Amino acid sequence: MTIGILALLAVLVLAFARVPLGFSMLIVSWAGLGLVNGWDNANTLVPLTITEAVFSYDLAVVPMFILMGNILSRTGISDDLFRAAYAFLGSVRGGLALSTMVTCAGFSAVCGSSLATAATMSKVAYPSMKRYGYSEELATATIAAGGTLGILIPPSIILMIYGFLTQTNIGHLFIAGVLPGLVGLALYMCAIVWVAWRRPHEAPAGDPVGWNEKLASLRGVWPFALLFLLIIGGLYGAIFTATEAAGMGAGFALIIALMQGRLTWKGFREVFVETASTSTMLYFVLFGAMLFAKLVSYSGLGEGLLEMMRSAGLGAYGTLFAVLAVFILLGCVMDTMAIILICVPLFLPTLAAHGFDLIWFGVIAVVLTEIGLITPPVGMNVFVLKACLSHVPLKTIFKGLIPFISADIIRLGILISFPSISLVLVRLMK
Repeated sequence: MTIGILALLAVLVLAFARVPLGFSMLIVSWAGLGLVNGWDNANTLVPLTITEAVFSYDLAVVPMFILMGNILSRTGISDDLFRAAYAFLGSVRGGLALSTMVTCAGFSAVCGSSLATAATMSKVAYPSMKRYGYSEELATATIAAGGTLGILIPPSIILMIYGFLTQTNIGHLFIAGVLPGLVGLALYMCAIVWVAWRRPHEAPAGDPVGWNEKLASLRGVWPFALLFLLIIGGLYGAIFTATEAAGMGAGFALIIALMQGRLTWKGFREVFVETASTSTMLYFVLFGAMLFAKLVSYSGLGEGLLEMMRSAGLGAYGTLFAVLAVFILLGCVMDTMAIILICVPLFLPTLAAHGFDLIWFGVIAVVLTEIGLITPPVGMNVFVLKACLSHVPLKTIFKGLIPFISADIIRLGILISFPSISLVLVRLMK
């Protein structure tokens, strides 16, 4: 157990030192397994674990969904989504911010990256909000908070990684994320309405749009809506697996892009290069996390943590709240992926022993990492937005995020109090 604790500290120190997470977890896990089980066993276990993962059919879900997102993001769907959302919401007070939030939810679900969503929407929506006189606080905070929604709304890369680590059905995780994602979108929109009501001068209404223009704006959105319904409907109806859904999604996204004539040969090549690069990076960190999970198991760290919680008399929900506190604290200073990869193998035996549903906790874990993306001092979405909008002070963005962080805390409380929100659709599938 001492070796397990030292390994955990080593991974955390290397993560804070900005050493690539996959590399640090692979090296630390190999060294820890060597000390626990002997070097011959470690030298056999490491390549065997990686080989089994590489030849896993389920692992193909990662590059296929990434490819789908990269293709669609090149078709200009962010502009189409914003145009349609503005047509229906823009004329009310705070309507541009509401339109931006809806667009963020849609685009981040497609591309699967909060950081990419924040960077894209800083170019698509921010100029319009500034032109209509929106405050810097509301305009930037809306984009930063909106980008976090895509981590939960399927297809979600973080939920895929969580599924691999916990051996949980990825299709069920995707379905479980639908309602909590919509709850998050609704609460964020309520936060915008609240700001517009309290400070109306910061969120003026946009120009009214006629019904002909509203209907015309939907032309660019229907391929995205159709593709989303195909994936979610197919998973919900058990027509195909998550891997098959990913392959179909990538194939239909390519067909849509070619039919619209928005994907050049150069763009086509860049999409595949970017997909290969991102997939390789994710595989690298996933292999490291899988080995770290084995080290946690072999060293007895997971069982030791469970025994410590029991001796402290925390009980099931006391243990849960202690785990939530660790997630929130690490979210303030660490990257989202790092938190999932380190904390899930560590706390999984404890949570499973207390009878918590692993699908439900996957949703909770993702919501916690969403909060970390917009909380100081290291809110990654905020720093990406700052890089795109260098003239906006960081304190302005963080100040504007207070209503959205409050909305996230309310959502977390709702999801903990009513687990059925996350599980009802999954239960109806069975």
